[in-house]
Amino acid sequence: MPGKPDLRRRAPRRRDDAAWPVVLSAVLLAGAVAAAVSAAMLRFGPDDSPRIASVRLGEMTAAYAVKAAGENAPAAAAARDARAWGTALETALARVAARHGVVLLPARAVAAGAPDMTARVEAVLAAELKLSGADGAAPQAGTRP
Repeated sequence: MPGKPDLRRRAPRRRDDAAWPVVLSAVLLAGAVAAAVSAAMLRFGPDDSPRIASVRLGEMTAAYAVKAAGENAPAAAAARDARAWGTALETALARVAARHGVVLLPARAVAAGAPDMTARVEAVLAAELKLSGADGAAPQAGTRP
């Protein structure tokens, strides 16, 4: 009959269970590849963690202050020299840290075990002061002017 719906029951479709082993194998293979790549990156990847080194900033600053006080320069010149010294010190600290791949901390902030980079910073500081035309290099830390 043309206007009546078909009420016959259709047989349920059978699932094809043959696809599950393939899907499971693909998931396991992808997981194994991801684990191998992760392990290789951790093992052979670059070590981005910086090391810690110390600098005796207190001694360097005190030595500069004693030297500057002994020169009896006018206040304007002393202030200019102090700014030039501070700028050169920041540049020296940045260059030594970048060159050696370290984070520089004041020596009093490091309990033990970090290499002391004071001599390297002083050498770069002296070179910076000579390049900038400032009056003389900073005295070595621990020495008297």
